[in-house]
Amino acid sequence: METRFSHEPAPILTFSREGVRALDRAAAEDLGIPGLILMENAAAALEAAYRQRADPGLTASAIVLAGPGNNGGDGFALARRLANRGVQVVIALAFDPARAKGDAATNLAIVQRMGLQLITLSAGNIDRALAPLLSAKRTIVIDALLGTGADREPRGLIADAIEWSNAARSAGAFVMAVDIPSGLDCDSGRPLGAGVVHADLTVTLAGMKRGLRTPESRRWSGEVLVGDIGAPPSLLRRFADA
Repeated sequence: METRFSHEPAPILTFSREGVRALDRAAAEDLGIPGLILMENAAAALEAAYRQRADPGLTASAIVLAGPGNNGGDGFALARRLANRGVQVVIALAFDPARAKGDAATNLAIVQRMGLQLITLSAGNIDRALAPLLSAKRTIVIDALLGTGADREPRGLIADAIEWSNAARSAGAFVMAVDIPSGLDCDSGRPLGAGVVHADLTVTLAGMKRGLRTPESRRWSGEVLVGDIGAPPSLLRRFADA
């Protein structure tokens, strides 16, 4: 019997980029829900989705590709949870760690104090740094580079990390995107530029995103699950699409 995904919010609603931003603000300002709680709930949903959908052979190792924003923060929290379950985790930072702020910086500090392996990527060293980490078993690559707020073509290290993720998938890795595949527009479901992560599984948070409703987006999103972040249904309805 198929197990139901345990972090699926009810009801599942659809959000625009601005709706997501307004939801996050209201959760903090109106209800007093700390961002760290929402981030931890997101990580729990990501972990649950991974454990339900991924092949058991994927649990040997994980590579978290992290960007500088809250999407990266979700990735740090997920990395901690996977490491606690015995998964060998490497976190690859596609940004200067000194740029981390807020809740993402808090979760980065936690994984640093835990002693998880962190690699700060630089131009030209991505494949050299990460290719040896791909396991003989299918490794999971977690795309935590860009979130729903991204509205321009990825450049620099982020673009390079997207390209590497796609190459790793072609080589047999399983790719899971956090919230939305990096490089895909949240509202249109179309690429923001030339580089978009090709995911096997996308765990989008709080509710569906407009862009993930479009048939063309499935080329990049793979299977899409919706993960609960603990926002009350009344708040979700307030900022969802009509």
